[in-house]
Amino acid sequence: MYRFYKQIIDIAKDKKCLTGFCVTFISAVIAIVAIKLFTQTQINSDADNLPETQIYAENIDEPDNDFIAEEFIEEIPQVTEETRENTIAVKSGDTLLKILTNLGLEYSRANDIYLATKKVYDPRELRVGQELQISMLWNIPENKLIEINNLSTKINKTESVVVERDDEGNYKAEIQKTELTKETYSAEGEIEGILATAMSKQKVPAGTIAEFINIFSYSVDFRRDIKKGDKFAIIYDSYITPEGDIAKNGDILFASLTLGKTKIELYRFKDKNGNVDYYDEKGYAMKKTLSRKPMSYQNARISSPFGKRFHPIYKDYRIHWGIDYAAPKNSLVYAGGDGVVQVAKYNGGYGNYIKIRHNSEYSTAYGHMQKFAKGIRPGVRVKQGQIIGYVGSTGRSTGPHLHYEVIQNGRRVNPLKVKASASENLRGKNLTNFKIQVANIQKTQQKMLASKNKNAANDDKLAANAQVLDKTQN
Repeated sequence: MYRFYKQIIDIAKDKKCLTGFCVTFISAVIAIVAIKLFTQTQINSDADNLPETQIYAENIDEPDNDFIAEEFIEEIPQVTEETRENTIAVKSGDTLLKILTNLGLEYSRANDIYLATKKVYDPRELRVGQELQISMLWNIPENKLIEINNLSTKINKTESVVVERDDEGNYKAEIQKTELTKETYSAEGEIEGILATAMSKQKVPAGTIAEFINIFSYSVDFRRDIKKGDKFAIIYDSYITPEGDIAKNGDILFASLTLGKTKIELYRFKDKNGNVDYYDEKGYAMKKTLSRKPMSYQNARISSPFGKRFHPIYKDYRIHWGIDYAAPKNSLVYAGGDGVVQVAKYNGGYGNYIKIRHNSEYSTAYGHMQKFAKGIRPGVRVKQGQIIGYVGSTGRSTGPHLHYEVIQNGRRVNPLKVKASASENLRGKNLTNFKIQVANIQKTQQKMLASKNKNAANDDKLAANAQVLDKTQN
């Protein structure tokens, strides 16, 4: 730029060139102005041919990205609440109110849950180890409980208590039942010592084992009649939860005992009147009028027989009018036969005492029980095998046992020598239906046996292959 001005000054000093310089300069300025006017005219002409929206678009300045981010992008809201799931096991001394208030729930809301629950289930029945599943609404910034959404707990294998909060904030409770599936199983095995132990090894449920023993207790003395090498077989139903657990025992459809060379096979049958009993293949009833040992603990030994004996307390000889069966405390005591309860009270030396009238000829009596079963009182009708009490040592007693008496026509007789008549045998239409049922059970038994044999053969084959593989690798 400096050179440009210097040249102009030099030219101006040269008078001869001044006139030429002025002419040249003026011509250049005129040319520049003409070019600019022509260019602006062309731009305006092109703009006239463009759509109006395009003209405006081209004239808008490019926006500032920082301005858009600050003014138009919505702010992301901060999460302040969340739902949390918790499982709490009941501890010793816990109550429902204590558990809920320890979580941080206000006492009034905890009491609302308690009152709602109490309408369907007594919260005082909560057991140590019982689990409560609780869904909570939680305040994140303050890290504290806002509200309980719902609460549930299993009260047995088939039922749960569920407490939920509705849209208005009120709690409502209900009992929800688990849908069960009935499955039929079979088992058989050899008895090495105790029947119950042999059946347990075959995974037969304890309740089903007790019922199996009860079925045969009318004619089999499980302490004296069972020998090593005897066999059992059973087909029974069980009710299964969705998780595969046994929720409750079903019916025993078929029960068999092989005692030495004697084989006893019994089939369950419900007659047209709804009565259920067990019969042999020909329809003859197995059930007797009275049980010789009416208790769950069939291995109970006779600690004192019927008749004259040396009394352990009075230390002299006197008549013992019943049989004493030594058994663990709280073992189940069954009704020896169908009948009506005449006496159920504490009766001096007998302790807790029950007397049942079965018919015009026979009655039975039970002494020294720890307590009576629920609902047992004078005038109540009971079924043979029904639980009436629990073994104890009340009254004049030196240890837990059941004192059992049989009264025939008002006279006490030896329970082991009573000739009890058999129940009514099947006939007519009942017998026809029974034989059809027996045939179906026998088919089921054959299918189950074939399936077990096939599985056993496959297991043997796998074991043999494994042995071959081991030898090859070695």
